[in-house]
Amino acid sequence: MPGHFPLTRGQRGEAIRDLQRRLGAAGFDPVGAEPGVFCVVTSDMVTSFQTQRGVLVSGACDEPTWLALIEAGWSLGDRLLMLNAPMLRGDDVADLQRSLNHVGFDCGRPDGIFGPSASRAVIDFQRNSGLTADGICGAQTVRTLRLVSEKSGTGPGVASIREAETRSGPSSIGGLRLVVGQFGGLSSITRTVARSLRERGATVMSTDEYEAAAQAAAANRFGANAYVGFDAHPAPRSIISYFAVPSFESIGGRVLASHIVDELDDVLEARPELAGMRLPVLRETRMPAVLCSVGPVRSVVDRTNRLSEAVTRAVAAWSQAPMNATGAVSRPHID
Repeated sequence: MPGHFPLTRGQRGEAIRDLQRRLGAAGFDPVGAEPGVFCVVTSDMVTSFQTQRGVLVSGACDEPTWLALIEAGWSLGDRLLMLNAPMLRGDDVADLQRSLNHVGFDCGRPDGIFGPSASRAVIDFQRNSGLTADGICGAQTVRTLRLVSEKSGTGPGVASIREAETRSGPSSIGGLRLVVGQFGGLSSITRTVARSLRERGATVMSTDEYEAAAQAAAANRFGANAYVGFDAHPAPRSIISYFAVPSFESIGGRVLASHIVDELDDVLEARPELAGMRLPVLRETRMPAVLCSVGPVRSVVDRTNRLSEAVTRAVAAWSQAPMNATGAVSRPHID
């Protein structure tokens, strides 16, 4: 890994050569770029990769982009997959998860993280396939899984079905357990949002842990029905994002994000953008999660009370139909 980030236009050296090689391996070959030089072509390919992978788009290679490139370099069968500490991450893990879910062995949503659910699903699959049930996905398990998948037709897979089942709980804001988080400088907004949600009867935990993984872990331990986070967008625009990868999206997250977009339309300077992304806090939460990247910050903070009321209305609407992906937004009266 390079010694410092970000890697930006004009830089030269072996780190840039490695970046260009990894971009090519991921399908974003910087054709015409000068080897070892972070030129316009390299920047364009970084931007395309960031857009496709659902990481923040900058055209520069920051640490999240570099880690995403490393994950993109793994294909199923390249290495042994097993429960480990730290947990293995990569496109090979996501491929394994998709395949297991497709044939009915629930390992959770395909987030590319080999955790306990993936380990249990591998063991169950091995046991049902007459293989040694050791939880280690090696060449024989991969071959067997591919053979079974080829005979299993098409369909959404068990992960999508599981999410629909788990969101058949509370049908009002008063029955929800919510986590509200922030990433630096927006504590006044999260305090106001949390207070507004509590006044409507929700059980709310606030967190301002610096690391996204820590916020996600706190939400998972809390058993939250949903996570709503806030961070400051560097540009004068706002993006409301939910977890999505090419083969899977959190429907509950998308519906909640859509409600928030519609409710904030009259609050912010411009209508927020809706985006499916794989940002860490969205990827590692086990419930529908939304990250509100808002800007310009000064203007947003000045609208704290209106923003809080809008988010509360959005959560209330979502609680009544959390898997309704029609895009229609109801505006229930909140006592």
